Amino acid sequence: MDSESDSDGDPFHHPLARLLWGANHLPFGLFPIDDHEERSESSHDDDFSDIWQRVRQNDRDTTEVDENGDGVRIQNMTDEEWEELGRDISNNTHLEELRLYDGALNVHKMSFLFRGLTRSSSINHLRLLNNGLSVAGMRSMVPFLQNSNKLTSLYLDDNNIQSEGFNVLFRALRDSSIELLRCITNGIESIEIDSDRIPRNLKALDLDDNRINADGCRGLVRLLQGGDSALKYIWLNDNRIDDEGVAILVDALKSNTSLKELILKGNDISMEGERLLLKLVNDVSSIRATLQSNHTLRQVTVKDISSYESLDADDKIQKCIDMATRINRNYESNLEAAGREKVIASHLDSENRALLCRLQEVDHSVYSEINPLQLPDLLSLIGRRHGQGELYAAVSSSLMTLFSTVNRKKCIQQERAYHAAIVAEHLAKVEELDAELRIIEASEGNKVNEEMDNRSNKRRRKWWWGLLGYDYRSE
Repeated sequence: MDSESDSDGDPFHHPLARLLWGANHLPFGLFPIDDHEERSESSHDDDFSDIWQRVRQNDRDTTEVDENGDGVRIQNMTDEEWEELGRDISNNTHLEELRLYDGALNVHKMSFLFRGLTRSSSINHLRLLNNGLSVAGMRSMVPFLQNSNKLTSLYLDDNNIQSEGFNVLFRALRDSSIELLRCITNGIESIEIDSDRIPRNLKALDLDDNRINADGCRGLVRLLQGGDSALKYIWLNDNRIDDEGVAILVDALKSNTSLKELILKGNDISMEGERLLLKLVNDVSSIRATLQSNHTLRQVTVKDISSYESLDADDKIQKCIDMATRINRNYESNLEAAGREKVIASHLDSENRALLCRLQEVDHSVYSEINPLQLPDLLSLIGRRHGQGELYAAVSSSLMTLFSTVNRKKCIQQERAYHAAIVAEHLAKVEELDAELRIIEASEGNKVNEEMDNRSNKRRRKWWWGLLGYDYRSE
C-alpha cells in the first residue's frame, strides 16, 4: 500500500486506522491480555483499588482504567459499588480511556455501572470487549452515549449485542462525537438505519466477523447515500455478503464521494461480484464510463494477493482493482485528473486494455470513440506515456482510422462544394420566381385601375342623364 500525506491521510496512517490495524485487529494502545496475566491476583486487586481511589480523587495523572475479569475484587463488586464507580468516573475530568474486558462486566453489572455513568466530559475511548453484552447492555449505555461529548471511539468486540443491540446503539450515536465504532463478532445480521439518525461524525465502522448478508447491505446503503454521512472506512470481513450484497453496495457507491476504504475479505463473493467492484472503480466499457467511475475509493479489497506472479482470473481482478485505487490515491485532490489517468492507463495501453476488457467481458475498441482528427495527438500521448512499442501497436490498430483522417478533409471539402452548388442553383431559381411574381402583381394592379375607371364613368353618365330628365336605366 502506498503511503501519502493529505487532509484525511492514508488508510494505514490515518489515526482511526492506526487504532484498528494490527494482528487480530488489536486496537492500537490496547495491551495484549498476556501482559496482564503476568500479574498476581493480589497485585491486580491492589492496582484496581488504587486506580479507583485516584479516579475518585480526580487525579490528573490517572488517565485510564484498564481491568479484565480475573481479579477477585472486580468480580465481587456489589451493585452499589458498580453504580458508585460509574458516578466517580462521571465526575472525573482527567480520565480519557475506560477498558473493561474478558468478563469484567456482564449485562447485570453493566446496568448498574451506567446507572451512575451517565455522562463524561473527558473519556475519549471506551472498550468493553468480550463481556457477553446483549441488547439490554446497549440500552443501559444510551444516556452515556448521548451525553458524553468527548467520546470518539467505542469498541464492543466479542459480545452478543446482535442486530437489535446494534440498531439501539446506532440510534443513540446520532449527535455524539463518535468517530470510530467497532463491533467485531457480535452476531449482527440485519441493520436498520434511520436516514435522520445517522451518526454525524462517524468516520470508521468495523463489523468484521458477523452475519451481515444482502439484507444487511441494504441497511448500510443508508450510510453511503446519506448526505450528512462522514463515513470514510467500512470493514466487513468474514460476513455472509454475496454477489447480491456487493451489487447493492456498488450501486450506492457510484454516487458516493466520501468513502475511502471498503474491505470485504472472507465473504461469499464470486468472480461476478469482484467484477462489479472492478467496474465500480474502473469501468472500461467506454471512455465516458471510465471517466464516470468512482475516483474516491482508495482501497477495495476482496482478497489479499501476496504475489502478482501466476495469478488466476479472480486474483487478476483484485490486481486491477488495486491499480485503479492506486490512481485514486495518487490523484485524490483532483478527481478529474484521476479519471483521465485511468483512461491513459487502461484504454491507451494495449495489454491493460485487453486484460480489463476480458475481465469485464467487454468487446470494445477505443479508437471507435475517438474523433479521427484527434488521433495524431492521441498517438503522440501514447508514445510519451507508454513507449515506442506501444505506439507501434496503437498505430497498427488504428491504421484504417488514420487513413480516414487523411481523406476526411477532402471529403468534407467536396461535400461542402456540392451543397454550396445546390444552394446557388436554388437561389437563382428563387430570383427567377420573384421576377415572375412581380410581373403578375403589376398586371393585377392595371386591371384594378380599369375597373375603377369604368365605375367612375357610370357615375358621371348617371349625373348627366338625371340633369336632362332621363331615366339612366333606359340607357
